[in-house]
Amino acid sequence: MDSKEMAAPLHAQGDAVRQRLRLWLQMLKAVRYVESDLRERLRQGYDMTLPRFDVLAALLVAPDGLRMTELSQQLMVSNGNVTGIVDRLVADGMAERETMETDRRAFRIRITETGAQLMREVTARHRDWINELFDEVTEADAARGISIMLDIRHKAHR
Repeated sequence: MDSKEMAAPLHAQGDAVRQRLRLWLQMLKAVRYVESDLRERLRQGYDMTLPRFDVLAALLVAPDGLRMTELSQQLMVSNGNVTGIVDRLVADGMAERETMETDRRAFRIRITETGAQLMREVTARHRDWINELFDEVTEADAARGISIMLDIRHKAHR
């Protein structure tokens, strides 16, 4: 095998590596664009931050509430990052803390009816905003994109 034949697989691998890097950069730019747009819409329409939305959305789908650790794990952030948001939500009447009977040091966070009413409205608008931002993405392309993202996440958890 001469040097050109030996270099060909390396060159092909280099193309795949470059394409994967380009994919990552485009994913990152797309996420930043969508997050920026959503942050602005939430701020203007509801005087709400994206982290506050994320916490309330997680609580909305957990009628029994979540422990702080569970909430942090779902949002993929530290307990410290969530604590301040939860404190403000409780102060604003959007969430409540309940001490757990099994461990007096631990507590469960639940969304209040006021918080749930607001989030039902905001999540409906959020769905519309996402649909608008992704309106040129076909259903097949969305399914393919989801599959790629799941493959990446699956590999990270092996």
